[in-house]
Amino acid sequence: MTLATLSDVLDPRSGRAVAGLVVLGWEDARAFVDAAQAAQRPVILQCGPGCRAYTPLPIMAAMFRTLAEAASVPVVAHLDHGESAAICAQALDLGFTSVMYDGSALPLAQNIAETERVVALARRAGASVEAELGMVGYAAGAASTPTDPAQAAALAATGIDALAISIGNVHLMQAHDAVIDWPALRAIEAAVPGLPLVLHGGSGIAAAERKRLAQSSQVCKFNIGTELRQTFGAALRASVLRDPTRFDRIALLSETIAPLRDAAKKLIEGL
Repeated sequence: MTLATLSDVLDPRSGRAVAGLVVLGWEDARAFVDAAQAAQRPVILQCGPGCRAYTPLPIMAAMFRTLAEAASVPVVAHLDHGESAAICAQALDLGFTSVMYDGSALPLAQNIAETERVVALARRAGASVEAELGMVGYAAGAASTPTDPAQAAALAATGIDALAISIGNVHLMQAHDAVIDWPALRAIEAAVPGLPLVLHGGSGIAAAERKRLAQSSQVCKFNIGTELRQTFGAALRASVLRDPTRFDRIALLSETIAPLRDAAKKLIEGL
């Protein structure tokens, strides 16, 4: 078994970052682990709110563990955007090795208090915790709120293993044109020296900028979903159109795995 925690795979001094890949089903989860093995790099499989609303969390937990047990590289089973201590506790009970508690929309004191609760739960389970400070907005949706360095230091004192920050990164971007605020990043790093930093909305950050961040900052985890969902959609459309008489879902969906694996491998190797 190669189940790992965030603490096992994230090192802001390494000059490399780890991909946190958004999983929506079996095909992408399998492709992402295959890609990590081909690249001989760790991978973080992420189960977010959209996935949880469609597929029960126990099923995703079993899927992640099954893939990790057969993998030759570290695989982190990560709950993404946990909206409460209760959902984080459920994930930990199911064997997730990492949870993200997202208190970014809360007043700082409440975010700190709830994060402390989740850290205590995770420590008892031998798992890691990612927190978030500052609001990472959505393309054509909610606006971002930058991360305050002094508040970041206060949240880091809860004992978290990684901190998601807002420095120009935006969720659900389809173009790679996010503008990273490097002075803001340096101020956050000075406030939380050595703490692994996370950028959600990694699809909107150009590959060269992701690599630069990995090599020269504390950012060592990028959450990436949209660009790989685009790969999946294109592959599935091609599969359906290749022969309109086909109707077997396994035949159709299996043809998305190789394109997803290749795209994910290129992405992982570029971090």
